[in-house]
Amino acid sequence: MDIQKLGYDSINLGHGSGGLMTRDLLDNMIFNTFSNPFLNQKHDGSIVKFNNPIAISTDSFVVSPIFFKGGNIGELAVNGTVNDVAMCGAIPKYLSLAFIIEEGLKINEFRDILNSIKKAADTSQVQIITGDTKVVERGKGDKIFINTTGFGEVHPKANISTDNIKVGDKIILNGQIAQHGMAIMSQRQGLEFESDIISDTTNLNFLIKDLLDRFGKDIHFFRDPTRGGLSSVLSEIATDINNGILIFENKLPIEKQVAAACEILGLDPLYVANEGVFLTIVEASIADEVVDLMRKDDKGKNAVCIGEITKDHSGKVVMNSHIGGKRIVSPLMGEQLPRIC
Repeated sequence: MDIQKLGYDSINLGHGSGGLMTRDLLDNMIFNTFSNPFLNQKHDGSIVKFNNPIAISTDSFVVSPIFFKGGNIGELAVNGTVNDVAMCGAIPKYLSLAFIIEEGLKINEFRDILNSIKKAADTSQVQIITGDTKVVERGKGDKIFINTTGFGEVHPKANISTDNIKVGDKIILNGQIAQHGMAIMSQRQGLEFESDIISDTTNLNFLIKDLLDRFGKDIHFFRDPTRGGLSSVLSEIATDINNGILIFENKLPIEKQVAAACEILGLDPLYVANEGVFLTIVEASIADEVVDLMRKDDKGKNAVCIGEITKDHSGKVVMNSHIGGKRIVSPLMGEQLPRIC
């Protein structure tokens, strides 16, 4: 993509007019980047065929800053929606992609975002088949917002539902918590500090498929703890299943630098957002095998069983602390980290 040939170095309102400037932006940047038989029809939508039940998930991304250590809003949008479809027990295949761009966004920044979206989509083996682009006046947005909707076929062995969770099931995490949230916070104005923390944004769909291929319906549940962090997801599950959850503080995987950054900023890592982490709730009899399989994948190398479902303290999450005490882990109240994804 040769930016100099475009004849402009930033987005302006004419690019959202629906006229020649819109067509120029779409043809030379968006269609050119994501070219495939579906998108090349340049229609208002795409027609696709599925042979099995499908899972659909939609999400909007408003992260600030739009470029951060370990990624940017573009790949975050792809990975986030790919992972949400995968958490349903489905194999992601297609994405819709919609931009709301603020007048003044630099073309080179938009190009970098598009290239990151392309790379993330290719890595996840999904195709972008339809979308939309709007431009708003300067000061009416924050550089760029992205909406993605994902579509995928449900895995034939999947039966992912809180209805399947029962007392004795084990809770397993694939990796270290709080990295994405702390990567964002390390770059926020007024909260900058020396840090090598990078976002964990990545696609998880292939690891999910491997688990379903091997264990099928013995995998009862998946969820990725993004906004609100691990504590909020566990609290939601405990409420939905009307049983208790017991977790162990000394089992929680967290990188030392992330833990230190949380302490400096007065944040509990249990409430900090993740983008490359998921939890799975499985039959107790296969828990060790699940951890072993995860650890063979780079995206599950830090996998660990962090707790279990219990009949005690119904509807609540209880954590056994390092020092042997117990405390209730409540869901996030209010917004701890705004504009995190």
